[in-house]
Amino acid sequence: MNATDKLTEFDASPGIKEKLLKYGTVKTFSEGETILNENAYIRSIPIVMSGNVKVIRTDDEGREILLYYIRSGESCIMSFLGGLHQDTSKVRAVAEEEAEVLFLPVDKVSELIKQYPEWLDYIFRLYHKRFEELLDVVNAVAFRKMDERLVNFIKKKSEITGAKTLYVTHEQLANELGTARVVVSRLLKQMEDEGLVKLGRNKITVL
Repeated sequence: MNATDKLTEFDASPGIKEKLLKYGTVKTFSEGETILNENAYIRSIPIVMSGNVKVIRTDDEGREILLYYIRSGESCIMSFLGGLHQDTSKVRAVAEEEAEVLFLPVDKVSELIKQYPEWLDYIFRLYHKRFEELLDVVNAVAFRKMDERLVNFIKKKSEITGAKTLYVTHEQLANELGTARVVVSRLLKQMEDEGLVKLGRNKITVL
């Protein structure tokens, strides 16, 4: 599959694909590699061409919480907003698996909006999707118990990766859920006893 074919969100507009590849720079990131750091100035907008990227927020004490995933053909709306307002990033983006990312210079975003109305539609659709995902995070933190959050999180992670076995540590899960490792370990053991998962060394198999 060539680079043009990977821009699946723009099938209706070959012209946008051509401009994105003309203006942008494609880079490959390994699993766990940071794509965008918090507090860094946003010079370009990342568009995921393949793989999955997780977007994380860190508080002043270093605790993390997962906000949402960026899949192939999608971008980070926070990067759009921060880049357009010449602001720093409020989130950190990390490759969940090996990922190809196209970086579009911020100054080209407005140019594409003027030339292609569907580009603006793409941005609005992203905004709507991310807003709903952030509401889910708020609802989960405010209203759901940690065991329910953990079950839903593992299911979503399995759905995104397309695998029943997740290679992840209890510490990583705790960080992404914004809780303590001991809490995650206890809940995972309960889930294993209930026949929901099978635990292994640094891996969880969804049953």
